[in-house]
Amino acid sequence: MYKGKKILITGGTGTIGQHLVRRLLQEEPGVIRIFSRDEFKQFEMAQELQPYAQQLRFLIGDVRDSQRLSRAMEDVDYVFHCAAMKHVPACEYNPFEAVQTNVIGTQNVIQAAINNHVKKVLFTSTDKAISPTNTYGATKLTAEKLISAAEYQKGPKSTVFASVRFGNVMGSRGSVIPLFKKQILNRAEITLTDPDMLRFMMTPRQAIELILEANSLSSGGEVFVLKMPVVKISDLAEVIINYMKKKYKIKQEIKIKVVGLRPGEKMVEKLLSAEEVITAIETNNLYILRPVFNRHIMEGEKIGTEMKNDNLFKFEVVKKSILCKWLEEENLLS
Repeated sequence: MYKGKKILITGGTGTIGQHLVRRLLQEEPGVIRIFSRDEFKQFEMAQELQPYAQQLRFLIGDVRDSQRLSRAMEDVDYVFHCAAMKHVPACEYNPFEAVQTNVIGTQNVIQAAINNHVKKVLFTSTDKAISPTNTYGATKLTAEKLISAAEYQKGPKSTVFASVRFGNVMGSRGSVIPLFKKQILNRAEITLTDPDMLRFMMTPRQAIELILEANSLSSGGEVFVLKMPVVKISDLAEVIINYMKKKYKIKQEIKIKVVGLRPGEKMVEKLLSAEEVITAIETNNLYILRPVFNRHIMEGEKIGTEMKNDNLFKFEVVKKSILCKWLEEENLLS
């Protein structure tokens, strides 16, 4: 699918973007254009990926700038739209900044893709877009709607638009794993929002493989929802504390300070809303929300309408032994 093709990744220096670049390089693309406004991260990536220099192009730019985005997208086959303001409190305190990046930026991606005859655009969304209680979730939900609507507003143009929705990626910048590590090493204490908080989490490798699966399946207007394991935050904290104490030979006790929910945070996220369950279909790895304007039939089983949203997809909480294995295999505490 990607051999010899030209690919653009917005937000290509972010956690997902970097893992996606490395994974796509295995598919022997013609070129990958890494589009972001973080020049230092681009420099670091260029150094780390020096053996692939001929296949990589580093483009400084912002999705808010439609002209720059359109130029970056010239002759591109596939676009992965990963650029976003993601930090929940930052979006709460700076809501219009989140709108400009997550909403207007997404519309700019849509228009640039149509103008440049891109084959496919895949937008990366979040589980926080379901019944959003914060600015981040609300802007991502709006962006999802823009992507789905673009499929039916593009006229005769052939670009395929779809979204993929997932939860927290373990080890990503600003997430709890690097935060806990830093807190343990600096002051032998970690801050925990609430011990009973549950989050959908997956490793970077799991996220990337399911993103690529969604892109291969997309035919236009769908939202692909990745089936994700549920992690209890207090379990993750305990595993990280034990791992760090062993690795760094820390003798003292690591304290846990409970600080309460931050502005806009939920105790538990969900994968689908009650309304979405009625028309969604299911594969082994994904739930697929069919296009709103033309729910064409796709392979998969319909999720039962009798399921209540409160009881929707009651996954077992991931065991601590599995969490420890993930941390080691993905080298997330190196």
